Amino acid sequence: MIDCHTHLEQKNYDADRDQVIKRCIDAGLKAVITCCAHPDDIDTTVAMLNKYPNYIFATASIHPEYIAEMKDDWLERILHFINDPRVVGVGETGLDFKWVETDELRRKQSALFITFINAAKDLNKPLVIHARGAFKEAIDVLELNGAKKVVMHFFSAKDQLKRVVDNDWYITINTTVCNSKKMKQIVRDTPMERILLETDAPWLDLEGGRNEPTAIKKVVEKIAEVKNTSFSECWRCCGLNAVELFKLPIRIDET
Repeated sequence: MIDCHTHLEQKNYDADRDQVIKRCIDAGLKAVITCCAHPDDIDTTVAMLNKYPNYIFATASIHPEYIAEMKDDWLERILHFINDPRVVGVGETGLDFKWVETDELRRKQSALFITFINAAKDLNKPLVIHARGAFKEAIDVLELNGAKKVVMHFFSAKDQLKRVVDNDWYITINTTVCNSKKMKQIVRDTPMERILLETDAPWLDLEGGRNEPTAIKKVVEKIAEVKNTSFSECWRCCGLNAVELFKLPIRIDET
């Protein structure tokens, strides 16, 4: 019912962004949370927030893969933006050990990560975590720094699932669950109350094209199958999880 992590600010949507959002509304999505992960995407994100109040929300930070490109003003710009009440979470932030391989850059990633953890605590907003090739390391940093409200974006580390669940954190499930045995096992072993829906669009389209937030319906179909529950119950529960965590000013039917 709510796509908790998409990237509508990407240039892939420049030609038809409004039409994509209209398709979300027509498909019954109650809200969309777009992730602004670079300071240069703030203006496009703000334009969506202004045009679609109480429908488009945002999270914001600096994606860890950009650490080598960091400019002097980036952090100040993002920290200012995350104070906007329509920015309902801080992220995606974290560690990326796939694309960032040197010890020096990884140390800088970790320092930036901690800065955003502290900002999220100060603002009482959830953290949205990117941890490519570094789930254990990211969880170590989160626990060490007392992070409480945490979403593990694109979570695929089955061996770390118990830690996530024990911390009362959330995981996002996307279209990879449709084809991945490991992702189905993660869904099976995660309480429904800790699952959020995402598409990470424009990426992760099942047919290799441009993905859109409406694809969360395919995700729900597969979660419901794995959990042996109904589509409507899964749709409702995941929506309620998002509203509660991100404190969204919208209503979800609880019956």
